Amino acid sequence: MNSQGPEQQTITEAAAEWAVRLHAGALSEEAQLHLSRWLAADERHAPALHFAQQTWAALGELALEPDGEQTVAHRLRPESPRAVPASVARRRRPLRKVGRAFALSVVIAVAWVSGPGLLVHMQADYQTGTGELRTVQLDDGSSVELDASSAIRIDYDTQQRRISLLAGSAVFDVAPMGEAENRPFVVQSAGGQTQALGTQFVVGRESGNQAWVGVLQHSVAVSLQTPPANGAAKYVLKEGQSARYSQANGVQPLPEFDLSAATGWRRGVLVFDRQPLAQVIEQLNRYRPGQIVLANPSLANRQVSGVFRLEMLDSALHTLTRELHVKRVEVAGLSLIY
Repeated sequence: MNSQGPEQQTITEAAAEWAVRLHAGALSEEAQLHLSRWLAADERHAPALHFAQQTWAALGELALEPDGEQTVAHRLRPESPRAVPASVARRRRPLRKVGRAFALSVVIAVAWVSGPGLLVHMQADYQTGTGELRTVQLDDGSSVELDASSAIRIDYDTQQRRISLLAGSAVFDVAPMGEAENRPFVVQSAGGQTQALGTQFVVGRESGNQAWVGVLQHSVAVSLQTPPANGAAKYVLKEGQSARYSQANGVQPLPEFDLSAATGWRRGVLVFDRQPLAQVIEQLNRYRPGQIVLANPSLANRQVSGVFRLEMLDSALHTLTRELHVKRVEVAGLSLIY
């Protein structure tokens, strides 16, 4: 297992401290200026802060509240407000903040080493592993088909039937609104949301700030949570249509997108049509035990076309390497392609 180097550890600790300060409330103008300078100083700072804030939110969902230690102390020792002098209490507050930042930096360091799967696991209500497909029945009569290596969190309340897609992709079969159900059905992921205007659609999370949506039945309304740098902030997709959204480029229709191929996993197959080898390997790793590693980066853009059955991915990998005229070696659960 790799560990963080000294430089990365420093970034992690700073990001943890900023996450705690941002959670505590609005920053002063001076602090905001310091934060802006820190973010601009290194391209690694912004993703580190984003990851720290995600981790802090996940800890909060696990009931690890910022003042939890004070609540516990009060619960164990009700007379403590009179027993502890105000000057001592004031001296302890910074120590508690430092303690929270240190604890957060430790969690972030572990999550950084373990990969994003740890954070997803902390937040998910339903999650699938490598090669696992699962259908989840929801309380309102809707259902969710989870692709392999996917995860969702259910956030139903009195105003919305809201689901967060944390990883992978999923098909949502929505119980329609009516007299018994008047809450809209919304799927959030990667800074955007998809509201059902019909019954069935699919959302695929490609990264922390990009996802795609395809409509299998009726229509959906896709929108970004904050205005994008370019492109449209909203778009209505009808049956058979697809779009990709990101903060950088807004909501972009994908007229050539093959929705049937993208949801081939529902039929037990993976369909590739002139896709780069690097993307194909990334997909295969979601369904096949072990790990495929592209040891020769110059092969990353080699195009791959084919239909591979999920239960025969080992033979598919053999066929793939033979057709591309590349070599493969198996080492301790790794398939190295070069």
